[in-house]
Amino acid sequence: MSSGCALLLEILLALFFPPLGVCLRYGCCTVEFFICLLLTLLGFLPGIIYALYAIVLVNPDRDDYRGRYYVLA
Repeated sequence: MSSGCALLLEILLALFFPPLGVCLRYGCCTVEFFICLLLTLLGFLPGIIYALYAIVLVNPDRDDYRGRYYVLA
């Protein structure tokens, strides 16, 4: 779990440039980053909504959160 200050910084960056906030949380070559980048290019508001969802609600510290993505592919 990230600290409160790091989480606040990620949320603020996600409001101004959504892929940057997701990149800080997950890294630059992840599925979450590319989904956020695509949504931001298609429309700024969907990029912000997804970035906030990915930063606040999806917990990268959980072991099984990536398993669902690979099962669907």
